[in-house]
Amino acid sequence: MNRNNVIIAASVAAVFSVAHAAEPASLLPASNPFAKASTLPFGYPAFDKIKNEDYAPAFEEGMRQNAAEIEAIANNKKPATFDNTIVAMEKSGQLLNRVSTVFYSLSGANTNDTFKALERDLSPKLAAHNDAIRLNGKLYARIKSLYDKRDKLHLDAESKYLLERYHTDFVRAGAKLSDADKQKLKAMNAELAKLQTTFTQNVQEEANASALVVDTREELAGMSDKAIDAAAATAKAKGQDGKFLIPVVNTTGQASLSVLTNRAVREKLMALSQARGSHGGPYDNTQVVLAMVKLRAEKAALMGYPNFAAYALEDQTAHDTEAVNKILAELTRPAVANARKEGAEIQQAIDKAHGGFQLASYDWSFYSDKVKAERFNFDQNELRPYFELNNVLTNGVFFAANKVYGLSFKERKDLPVYDPDVRVFDVFDADGKQLAIFIADMYARSNKRGGAWMNAYVSQSSLMGTHPVVANHLNIPKPNAGEPTLLTYDELRTMFHEFGHALHGMFSNVKYPRFAGTRVPRDYVEFPSQVNEMWSVWPEVLANYAKHYQTGAPMPKELLDKVVAAKKFNEGFRTTEYLAASILDQKWHQLGVSQIPTDVLGFEAAALKSAGVDYAPVPPRYRTTYFSHTFAGGYSAGYYGYVWAEKLDADAVEWFVENGGMQRKNGDYFRKMLLSKGGTMDAMQMYRNFRGRDAKIEPLLERRGLTEK
Repeated sequence: MNRNNVIIAASVAAVFSVAHAAEPASLLPASNPFAKASTLPFGYPAFDKIKNEDYAPAFEEGMRQNAAEIEAIANNKKPATFDNTIVAMEKSGQLLNRVSTVFYSLSGANTNDTFKALERDLSPKLAAHNDAIRLNGKLYARIKSLYDKRDKLHLDAESKYLLERYHTDFVRAGAKLSDADKQKLKAMNAELAKLQTTFTQNVQEEANASALVVDTREELAGMSDKAIDAAAATAKAKGQDGKFLIPVVNTTGQASLSVLTNRAVREKLMALSQARGSHGGPYDNTQVVLAMVKLRAEKAALMGYPNFAAYALEDQTAHDTEAVNKILAELTRPAVANARKEGAEIQQAIDKAHGGFQLASYDWSFYSDKVKAERFNFDQNELRPYFELNNVLTNGVFFAANKVYGLSFKERKDLPVYDPDVRVFDVFDADGKQLAIFIADMYARSNKRGGAWMNAYVSQSSLMGTHPVVANHLNIPKPNAGEPTLLTYDELRTMFHEFGHALHGMFSNVKYPRFAGTRVPRDYVEFPSQVNEMWSVWPEVLANYAKHYQTGAPMPKELLDKVVAAKKFNEGFRTTEYLAASILDQKWHQLGVSQIPTDVLGFEAAALKSAGVDYAPVPPRYRTTYFSHTFAGGYSAGYYGYVWAEKLDADAVEWFVENGGMQRKNGDYFRKMLLSKGGTMDAMQMYRNFRGRDAKIEPLLERRGLTEK
């Protein structure tokens, strides 16, 4: 699900968070913009004052200060109390948090060579810094002493849960290991940090190096003249004047495959996409993957687990590999069966057109669109004139948030931005008080990683007196000057999806930074954002934004009816490509130390075959060597979480429908019971409190067209 390539950016010192409390004496020059908390509204970063050379000294001083604060807490002569240990840790690390948050946000959204070099240098240092905290024996002893008597401390529910989470965090980080094993773990973590950085940077560099280059306009037949002109301009900017360049996006599938009429060009584009990171050269990721998988397995064994997936899942809502394998297996059989039925129908269309070839992965998108056009009598491109970017944002995304939650938005031009296309909005609650600042970074850039994600530059916390500054990042191709930005249906859904993450961050109403906003289990974090997608086609919302960008005419009802009717079409493909990637993620991370293969692509092929998802026309959404979700660290052994969260999402959408749909009372209840609570309690209990029961899987099966006919 391309709309779900979400990364919730967080400081590497995220537990030891934000501004507006007393800070230790600083050795950082006052001229450094990170030396003090930003004086801009809500602590909004002073992007115009931050230079590349400001980051390294701020990181160095931030780690020094944080280490000193932690040592003071650990060596406090007074007996441990909740305030002098847990709260003190929550307030520590403010400088490090400030610089980390901005640096790692911009390393994804607006990177450069200086960033890349510093990122490589920092990754092992920050891993060592975090290990020094989590493996501090004296500090853990204080936490454990409080944890052991937590029922007698008369803590409120959020504070008690914070104490429990700190204890769990430290134990899972290795606090109970022997000194010798702690040293082994530190070395592993440092090496893993370097490998993850290498993998990430290889993926980005390989995407640029793998762009499709052709010599003539004719080879790009099927693309619009404007798109071909843009390809020529891109090639010229890359020093290939006279040629045409189509960038490769992060997923296996490429948007151009749906329109390119030249089968040889489609084949070349798909081959370039699938070969990324596995064909030798400076950006090959095969050895990086093998080293990483081996180290993760060794780390899990050191911690007492049979494999890394078992270690990672224990702290998620799924809890164990058995539960994850079960849901993936339950969905795989009907999904692949649906994909094969769709493939047979596409093959009929190929044969009807006297194609004379068997369906391949690079044909699917092109011919499935033809099947859809014939069956439902419409072309996806018919939708785009009704999905103009600004109209979708203001009269769709913002309009829905107003109707459901009472929010209002006002764009402001006075705050600095890191790119001229970035927009900034004040967000006001239903009572008129400002709730948050929202940053919208919608366009693709060569120095921006692929996909779409949300991050918080400032997280809400009543302890720290901070309010949310949150950002959405998309990768919508920027049109030529003076032309409108017309979205695909997937890009439209992505906007609503990512804004669901933003709402999760903006509605946070917690005391402690550890629990702010989207700081929930990884396999739960997608749930609120997926729910927000429902408003993209809600009749009242659609009628407000789906208007022709030139005439203002509303989208015809018959076109909308076709969209709704076609909604489950190609669902077998979409579900199968996602499940294939999820299964790969689990197969790699359910390996024990003695089971690490030597052939990445061979293992991948065998893993897909054994799981029954080796249907060649539908390759995995991500192949191993460019699977950033799992090998860049964010969703390691956790890519299943999207469908796990979608089970909750589909069940919650059913609740909205049962209770009258788009009504403030429903939005206020959803906000109160879920969006405002962050990570302050067990996530599944939070859902049960909202729904009155556990989620059922039937709404998900129905949505994805996987019910038995």
